[in-house]
Parts: sequence; C-alpha cells; structure tokens
Amino acid sequence: MVRSSDKVEQCEGAVATKRAAASRRYPASWQIATIAACSLLPGFLLKDPWPADEPRFVLIAREMLARGDLWILFRAGEPYSDKPPLFVWVEAVILTATDSIRWAHQLPGLLASVLVLFLTWDLGRRLWNRSVGFWAAAILVTTVQFVLQGRSGQIDATLCAFTTLGLWGIVRGTSEPRSQVALSLGLVAAAGGVATKGVGFLPLLALIPSTVARWLRWRRAERLTARAFLVGVLLFGAVLLAWLVPLALRVRNSGDPALENYLQDLLLGQTVARYAQPVGHVKPWWYYGTVVLWAWMPVSFLVPWVVPAWCRRLRRRDARYLVLLGWIVLVVLFFSASSGKRGVYLLPATPALALAVAPLAPGLIRLPGPRLVCRLLAAGLGLLLVLAASAVIILGEAELRPLVPAVGLSGVAILAVSHRLGTSRGPVSLVVGFSFVWTVIGFVVYPVLDAHRSGRLLMETVEATLTPHAELAIVDWREQMVLQSTRPIVHFGYRTDPAKQARAASLWLGVGAEGQRRVLVPARYLVPCFAPNAAHLMGTRRREWHLATPQDVSGFCRSGAVPSFRSAAAGER
Repeated sequence: MVRSSDKVEQCEGAVATKRAAASRRYPASWQIATIAACSLLPGFLLKDPWPADEPRFVLIAREMLARGDLWILFRAGEPYSDKPPLFVWVEAVILTATDSIRWAHQLPGLLASVLVLFLTWDLGRRLWNRSVGFWAAAILVTTVQFVLQGRSGQIDATLCAFTTLGLWGIVRGTSEPRSQVALSLGLVAAAGGVATKGVGFLPLLALIPSTVARWLRWRRAERLTARAFLVGVLLFGAVLLAWLVPLALRVRNSGDPALENYLQDLLLGQTVARYAQPVGHVKPWWYYGTVVLWAWMPVSFLVPWVVPAWCRRLRRRDARYLVLLGWIVLVVLFFSASSGKRGVYLLPATPALALAVAPLAPGLIRLPGPRLVCRLLAAGLGLLLVLAASAVIILGEAELRPLVPAVGLSGVAILAVSHRLGTSRGPVSLVVGFSFVWTVIGFVVYPVLDAHRSGRLLMETVEATLTPHAELAIVDWREQMVLQSTRPIVHFGYRTDPAKQARAASLWLGVGAEGQRRVLVPARYLVPCFAPNAAHLMGTRRREWHLATPQDVSGFCRSGAVPSFRSAAAGER
C-alpha cells in the first residue's frame, strides 16, 4: 500500500517538470500578484482606524508630530511606554506626507505584506528553485492570519516584515557559502524588529537549529565563520544603540521622574516583566493549538499529509527543513512559555511555514484528500456567510442589517463555485472563496460599520452639541475617540480606575472656563458624581454615553486627586 507521503513525492517530479516548462512560456508572478491584490487591496482607504490598536498608533504619531519629540512617545499627553518608536516613526512619515489617518494606518501593513511576500518567494527560490518560491508566496498569501494582519493597521505586519528579513538573512548566511552580507542584513533587520516590538529578536532563534544541523553535518548546512557572526552582532548592537543612546540622553537631560519611569518600563516592564508576569491576555499553555487551527488555515487542515512528508525529509538530513521547522517550533514554544498569549504573536512564523510546505505543494494538490479538504473548507466559508446573514435577520441587529444582502449572496456564490468546480479543483474553490470573503469585508463591511467602529459618529454627535470654545473631558476614554475629536481632549489617565476618573472629572467640570466645560461619561460611571439624568448622547451595543454639564455635578464626589492630561487636537503640529 502506498502511503500518502509517498504519493506526494511521486507527484513532485512530474509536476516540477511541467511547471518548469510552463515557466519558460509565461511568468507565474502575475498569479501571485492577482491573489495578493484580491486579498490585501479590498477596503484600502475605505475606513478609519478601528480598535484594537489601530487608533492608538496613529494618535501617538500625530502627537509625535505636534510635540516634535521623536524619542518619547505620548498617548493623548500621557507617556506611552508599551512599544518602541519605529512603527510610530513610519506612521508619522506617512501622516506628514499625506495628512490622512487612513493612509497612515493602512499603508504600513500593505507595504510590509508585499515585502514579506517578496522575501518568502526569494528565499524559496534560493533554497530550492523558482517553482518552490512561487508556491511559498502562494501559500502565504492564502494563509488567513497573514492576510488579516496585512489588511489591518496594527503593528504586527510591520514586525513580521523585520522578522522575515531577519530570517531571510540568517537562513541564507547559514545555508549558502559566502553570504556574509545577507547574514549582516538579517541581524540588522532583527535589531529593527526590536525597535518595532520587543520580540523582534525572534530571527536569532534560527541560529539554534542551523547550528545543530552543522554539528550533525546535514546537507545544506554551511559553516558560519566567527568573523561573519561578529560583524553581524556588532551591526545588531549598533542599530539598537542608535535608538537607545539618544533616548537615554533625552530622558537624562529632562530631569523628569515620569520620563525615567517611562524608560525603565519600556526596557524592563514591557519586556521581561510582561513576559514573566503578564497582567492581561492570560491563556492556558495549549492555547496556540487552537489558534493554529484557524490562523494557519488552510495548511493547518493538511497536517495528515504534510507532517509525514516533513518527517521523511528530516530523516534524509535536509538542513533546510530542520532550520525552518525548528524555528517555527521555537517561536511557538517561546510564546507558549508565557501565560500572556495572543494569537497574533504567531504571525512571524507564517512565512517559514509557507516555505516548509511549498516543496510539497505540487504533490499535495494532486492527491484526492487535500483536494477534498480544500473543497470542504470553501463550502464551509460559504455556509458561514449564509448563516451569518441569517443570524443578523433573526436577531434583528439594525446596525448590521445593511450587510445582509452582500454577505448572504457571497455565501451562496461561494457554495455555487465549490459545487461547480468539484473536488478535483478544490484548491481553486478555496482561493475563490477567500477572495469573496476579503472583497465583501473590504467593500461592504468596512464602509457600513466604519462610522460606528472608528468612533467618528459618536464624536461628530458630541461636536454638534458643543460651542467652539468649549472644553471636553472624557471618562474611560478610548484612543479612537481622541483621534476623531477636532479639539483637544482632557482625560485623567488611560489606566486610572474609571471611578476615580469620574471623581476627578466632576471636580474639573465644576471649576473654571466660565461654564464651558463638558464631560463625556459612560452611563455606568454617572453615579455618584453626576446626576443620572445627564443628557443622553448616544447608545451603542456596548455602552451609553452621556454629556455632563457643570449643573449635572451631584456634589457627592469630593476626592479627585488624579493627574490630568491634554491631547493634541487634530491638525496641530
């Protein structure tokens, strides 16, 4: 009986020969470009930043430009030490060039995704051949997590670009002779990753399986010279010092204890302490097993065929698989060791996953099992859209009702395509299905929900009730509210207990500004500091907002010893 992994290998030779002949007739790059365009471009510039995280970085970038301070990050006037500055620098440059928060929050992810696709293709062709490079890029651009993050304005797509460039350089430096320049570039990229997010050093973990492969004398494992490694380490340190030295001097010259705490929290609290003793996103040790199932789809559903083929190649002592698979395992273990976990942490491993699967792909798609799985996944996508549209109708969600026709019809179309193409063309059905999903999200979901999700509708309603010279404070605020405001916002600390914020806001409201001050406060924090009948402004599915005037202060709150902060207004430079 022929095993499935053997069938994969039997198919590879014929398919590789056929594809090599086809590549001489026409380039495959247009296929990747088409899939990437259908996955990443729908919805580009059609929405403002949405929580979580997207409004935060654009807000910080805008404030960086207003303050003219490149080294200390501020969020609405309050020092923000959670992340290094490199991603904010990128958004600040785009914001300066375009004066658009939509460009600033969406363009970095798009450019980073294109770079990651190119690096994945290039590393695949260098390690194997052009056909493998094509398949690596194709697998990556159809991986759910990669597309989701490439379409978002979060920091992780940019981090993935640095970690992929770091992996590209380190893998080349340890698998190709005379690749010192590539190795140095990889270590510089890893340093850039650290300046983007603390875990940017992840590519360095690839040195562990590459060293093991060299000791075991596996094929394609090159000796890393001490000189090349030393040069790379020096460049890695130089890049970090180019950021840390000016930052330390800026903090020291300020003489401000708050900025000293900022530096300490940035270097230790948000790295070592957050990893060892996280306060949020606490998950069990097996959490990433559930994440991989959806985030790495469709590859995660092909495990019964992929894993045996990997094992056979490892038994042949192929260092390419040991380095790529070893690095993926180390990344997963690194994040699993901390109790604080988020699914997006695994994003840097997706290019390596695509590279490890790519040599097997021509054989996989010729097997009936993987074809059937792809067809079932495509049908599942269509059914999910139909059920989602039906649920909106049944539950009577007025905010989501405009989505029903497009979502429902797209689901029906995916089901029809899956049925029409059949099992033999299951992979094509899946690619078409994902294209429908990303198109509907970009061209329908984004425009319909944007005013609510971005906070724009709420803040426009607030502005309509205020005089031009009124001052506004917000209790239990969110970044999108400050970002969408056309005037400076007063607040009382992002992490301050909301009840304390309400007390401080009631005292702030009652003094100064000749009665021109207003406080935007959620309904749950009105009592005891504000009259429960304060003007109701807007209700959402999550909370109701009220706009309190000085006459609404109840007088029951007397303690408000909480520092206040003031954001920069839109357009301030």
